[in-house]
Amino acid sequence: MKNSYLRSILTSLLAFIVLPALAQQPTFTRQDTIRGSITPERAWWDLTYYHLDIAVNPADSSVRGKNTVHYRVLEPNQRLQIDLQPPMTMQKVLQNGKPLEVQQDGNAWYITLTEKQEIGAVNALEVHYSGKPQVSVRPPWTGGFTWTKDSKGLPFVATSNQRDGASLWWPCKDHMYDEPDSMLISVRVPGNLTNVSNGRLRKQETNSDGTKTFHWFISNPINNYGVNVNIADYVHFSEKYQGEKGPLDCDYYVLRENLNKAKKQFKDVPRTLQAFEHWFGPYPFYEDSYKLVEVPYLGMEHQSSVTYGNGYQNGYMGYDLSGTGWGMKFDYIIVHETGHEWFANNITYKDAADMWIHESFTTYSENLFVEYHYGKEAGNAYVIGIRRNIQNDSPIIGYYDVNQEGSGDMYPKGANMLHTLRQIVNDDEKWRGILRGLNKDFYHQTVTTQQIEDYLSLKTGRDLSTFFNQYLRDTRLPRLEYKQDGNKLQYRWTNTVDGFNMPVKVFVAGKEQWLQPTNNWQELKGLKKGAKIVVDPNFYIEKGSQGAS
Repeated sequence: MKNSYLRSILTSLLAFIVLPALAQQPTFTRQDTIRGSITPERAWWDLTYYHLDIAVNPADSSVRGKNTVHYRVLEPNQRLQIDLQPPMTMQKVLQNGKPLEVQQDGNAWYITLTEKQEIGAVNALEVHYSGKPQVSVRPPWTGGFTWTKDSKGLPFVATSNQRDGASLWWPCKDHMYDEPDSMLISVRVPGNLTNVSNGRLRKQETNSDGTKTFHWFISNPINNYGVNVNIADYVHFSEKYQGEKGPLDCDYYVLRENLNKAKKQFKDVPRTLQAFEHWFGPYPFYEDSYKLVEVPYLGMEHQSSVTYGNGYQNGYMGYDLSGTGWGMKFDYIIVHETGHEWFANNITYKDAADMWIHESFTTYSENLFVEYHYGKEAGNAYVIGIRRNIQNDSPIIGYYDVNQEGSGDMYPKGANMLHTLRQIVNDDEKWRGILRGLNKDFYHQTVTTQQIEDYLSLKTGRDLSTFFNQYLRDTRLPRLEYKQDGNKLQYRWTNTVDGFNMPVKVFVAGKEQWLQPTNNWQELKGLKKGAKIVVDPNFYIEKGSQGAS
């Protein structure tokens, strides 16, 4: 295959799949605000526990059951918001066995509580519901259920709902700022099938009608979109990874026909965990195990239940997104989605506008994986290679309080932003300590961009406000303009936000030299006339025209 043809395929693939961009400011609706903001009906109560207890019927693509929502009262209020998207409907809501009045407003259902809500009290609601949930037309980028069959004609079913919301198929507090401290997922399925969800299998029951119920318990906080249901005629195998916190149970669930392929391909799991524990600290969910589960779509970072559909091949669906060859040394979905256990599931954004916290760090983790196993130059080449996928057409950060993510540049550009920041730190062990510190200091927390920016400024010892304004909030690529004038080098930043002052490394006649450019011309004296100037390619910048006199 010719390189130009391969590049056109990759460009189309990226534009269609992983790089949705905001070409212009979208129009937001009242429902966007209700979904994307911390409404008064959400703010007064804190989630503590969910018990999602449902029956999934592949024969008619339906779901029915209830979610018991436990919450702590923060402020007195008698009106509570639960989210559930049509065509799913609520049948009834009970508190202490008593039915409550419910009013629907689009995707939001407002429940009027009759019992006094005392500050500090922990109360519960039973939300009964049913329906045929939205079918995902392009999983996992459009949310919903995927109903397919395996080669033997048996149901092969899975959920994925990051962008559209968990409330597509179960009633919940569908905003990322609040997570339950723990959760039980009980799923009833036909008796010849297995359900795999998050956490550990606490119990399996055989019911009188021949169905089976699988009870999965998650002992750690979990975000809404991380909750998943996967149903198939699965076979299971496992291993123990000897990690930083001791033995980690690694469980694998795959279609019977793919067992041998999986045993070979999933060897990427322990070496992925090894690399990421080195860079980011211990796997964040030892108590809940690590699972890799085959699904009928590409894959997703469901917490402790990572889903996989990359065809048992290396690369991204068999392609190297970096164009360097290094992307074919590993299974993209195993590495990328496992990286999300640290950045998405351990550290979780509060608002969808800050999705870069998930995707930039996790895309960056790919080249850290490459570096750990193949060396620093290989890692550098990989992250530099994915620059070809950057659009620079809209900001990485999206619009707040309307459930709107930013540009798909959060993947390759965000990774290169972090790679550039590593060059500024110029101390690999310090940088590693910062990455591990993020996962320790924000352990199991929801965060904002400002918190991450402030943390990185503090730990690097440098005010990074203009750095992040440039790369997260602006589409322009910083341009380093420089020219030689006899034995002097003149240089400055252009195409930047005001006050941009990022240091940059260059090589003058092969010798390393740090420059401190601003938006005004600076001078470096003492150069040999005609000395060759080379900008370190690890900085994601545009090199301006060079002149000499």
